Amino acid sequence: MRGGLFLLAVLALVSGLAGAPARAPAQQLGVVQSDILVIDIERLLAETAYGRRLQALIEAERDALIARNERVASELEAEEQALTELRATTPAEEFRQMADAFDTKVTQLRRESERLSRELERQRDLAPVQFMRVVQPVLGELLNEADAVALLDVRSVILRADVVDVTDIAISRIDARIGDGPEPPAPSGETPGDTSGAAGGD
Repeated sequence: MRGGLFLLAVLALVSGLAGAPARAPAQQLGVVQSDILVIDIERLLAETAYGRRLQALIEAERDALIARNERVASELEAEEQALTELRATTPAEEFRQMADAFDTKVTQLRRESERLSRELERQRDLAPVQFMRVVQPVLGELLNEADAVALLDVRSVILRADVVDVTDIAISRIDARIGDGPEPPAPSGETPGDTSGAAGGD
């Protein structure tokens, strides 16, 4: 996941929570009081049930796309070999038309494969933002319990005190409140698991 998206997700979160009402003092609720809290978003994604599920879904889509590309590439290779074998017994003009049709097919399939790869990359990039939107209520509670004014990704902080890192308690609460999380939105267009319209290749 890209670091820039982590920071954007946290900034969006803080902006959305700025108007939330204050709650009980942190000492009474197990969260140390601090104006600034830090959190490790990569750990949230890697160690919560919801974060692991999001990443597993993306990896499954990636594996399906790789398998599909390999299968289609193999089919195209066999088709090309068959076309080559016809060359000696096929009239030149007819063979040229067959070859042109094959080249067009390869180009279309390669473009479709590239489109699916871009769609998969887009899903990967949006996963941290989707994750942060779902867990925002839990992180908002931590922000209010600590009477904090900001929640930052630990990677954006040069110097910090360990007492303001709320990653562990956030993981525990996210698992308790959200579990595996909601179903992800269906990707637009054709899915990598579909059996038509993708090609491997260079």
